[in-house]
Amino acid sequence: MRDLDFDALHLFARVAGLGTLSAVARERDVPVSQVSRALARIEKACGARLIHRTTHGLALTAEGETFLAYCHRLTGTLDELEGEFASSSGAVSGRVRVAVSSVIAQFQMVPSLAGLAALHPGLKVELAVDDRMVDMAQGGIDIAIRTGANLPETVVARQIGTLGRGLFASPDYARTAGLPAHPEELRQHRLVTNSAVALLNHWQFIVKGKPLLIVAEGHWRSNDTNVVASMVLQGLGIGRLATLAAVPL
Repeated sequence: MRDLDFDALHLFARVAGLGTLSAVARERDVPVSQVSRALARIEKACGARLIHRTTHGLALTAEGETFLAYCHRLTGTLDELEGEFASSSGAVSGRVRVAVSSVIAQFQMVPSLAGLAALHPGLKVELAVDDRMVDMAQGGIDIAIRTGANLPETVVARQIGTLGRGLFASPDYARTAGLPAHPEELRQHRLVTNSAVALLNHWQFIVKGKPLLIVAEGHWRSNDTNVVASMVLQGLGIGRLATLAAVPL
C-alpha cells in the first residue's frame, strides 16, 4: 500500500464519486483502460476488492468504503498543507469541493468561476451538484451552499443571501388551462414537483391573513430543479421555482 501516491487516492475518490470509469476517464482526458488499470493497481496494493462491477454500474465494497474514507482524509490533509504554504505567501491555492443545488450551480456559481479564477489562479474548485442535502464528511465536501432554514444541528451555517421562490407557468399553459384564482384551485391543475426534496412541494400561502398549506402532488416530477423548470417552460403545468430558474418564463 506504500506504493500508492496521492493521485491514486484522488482517482479512487473520483471513481466512487462519479460512479463510472468512463466519467473519470472523460474528466482526466485519458482512455477508460488507463483508469481501469489504475484501479486494478490500487486494489492490488490494498490486497482487497474495493469495487463491485455490476450491470448497473459500480458499487463500493465494505473495504472500499473504508478506503474511500481514508482517501478523503488524506487528500484533505494534503489540501490543507498546500493551503498553509499558500497562506504564508499570500496566495490562495488548493482544491475546494462545493456541494450545491443545480439551480445555484447554473445561475450563480458557474458564471462566477471565471472571475474567481482571475483572482485566485491557484484555486481549484469542484462542484458536487445535487438537490439533496449531502453528508459533508462522508462526501468529502468542504462547503455546502443550500437554501432553506431547516438544517441539521451539526452543521455550522451562515446566511450569504436570499433566494426567492414562486409559482410559475408558461404562457402556453396559461392560455390553454387558465390560471388559478385561489390556491385551492391548484388541485385542479397539472402540477410539476420536485421528487428529491419533499419540502419544496409544500406550497405555503397567506389567504385573508391565515396560513394555507398545499402539499403538491405532481403530475410531472423530477429530482432535478433544472428539469422541473424545463417542464414548466415547456407548458406541462404549474411549478414552484426559484426566481433564478424562472427567468426564461
